Amino acid sequence: MFAAWRDDLMRFAERRLPALTRYRQAEPLPIRLHARRVYILPTRFGLAFAVLLVAMLIGALNFNNNPALLLALLVAATTMISFHHNVGQLNRIELRDVGAEPVHAGQPISLRLHFRSDGGAERPVLWLDQAAFNTRLSLPATGDGEARLEIPTTRRGRMPVGRFRLWTEYPFGITWAWSVLHPVASVLVYPAPERNAPPLPSGDPRHQGSRLRFPGDDWHGLREHRAGDPPKHIAWKPSARQERLLVKEFADPQSQALLLDWHTLALDREARIARLTRWVIEARDRQMPFRLRLPEIELGPGQGPVFAAQCLRELALLP
Repeated sequence: MFAAWRDDLMRFAERRLPALTRYRQAEPLPIRLHARRVYILPTRFGLAFAVLLVAMLIGALNFNNNPALLLALLVAATTMISFHHNVGQLNRIELRDVGAEPVHAGQPISLRLHFRSDGGAERPVLWLDQAAFNTRLSLPATGDGEARLEIPTTRRGRMPVGRFRLWTEYPFGITWAWSVLHPVASVLVYPAPERNAPPLPSGDPRHQGSRLRFPGDDWHGLREHRAGDPPKHIAWKPSARQERLLVKEFADPQSQALLLDWHTLALDREARIARLTRWVIEARDRQMPFRLRLPEIELGPGQGPVFAAQCLRELALLP
């Protein structure tokens, strides 16, 4: 019930006092917290404790019990000091950076949030949450700390990280101090690969839109002479042995690379992206050299994780 009351209060504050909660406007990094943007409310335990403290004061005054009155005042004073320490847990904290390794759409992405504490006391129990996802964070009195928060992804492309709530109930759990962080930052989400994609295109690279050319860098083999072949490429000794005219053929390096061509797929836009994503992953895992031809750009030839990541990035950012 208390959680529902607290959420209702936050929604009211968002509607009426957007400058107070800073829910609407994103801020450039780094974001530094100070006392004027840290807010405090009593917890459920704090409300019960306040009722008990008022009852103690009324009883002490009613029965003129000075020791009980002194105890109630000491407890109240200690509670007031805890308010200061509660707010101080968030004061002078700075969010320095937000990043994440790309994942495919539909997979949770692990955000890395780099914080720095600039003096004050040690911060042993901080919580960072976004919607139903939360993580715990500890910071030294002066120094850096990192929190990892997993959030869901639904679509490819650049995904804004959104807003986070940094909060704590330390030290006594009587009050709840919080601040809202809304950085101008985004993370990259790769397209979701097609689940039942056909195998990689195969066959003669010339049937995929590339061709063998003269001159080339890589030895490809011998073939029969055709009209128009330069005389300098005739392999005289093999021709004499086989009693027919043979020509040395050199392959352009990119003719040896598998071509993944956007234009050869008779699918809608997102289905093409999903299939090419699957093929890029498969070519990467099999260490096959390949080229990727998209509507506005052609990548490659290349192979390996770095080149595959470049291709996935271009697929993710397609309009």
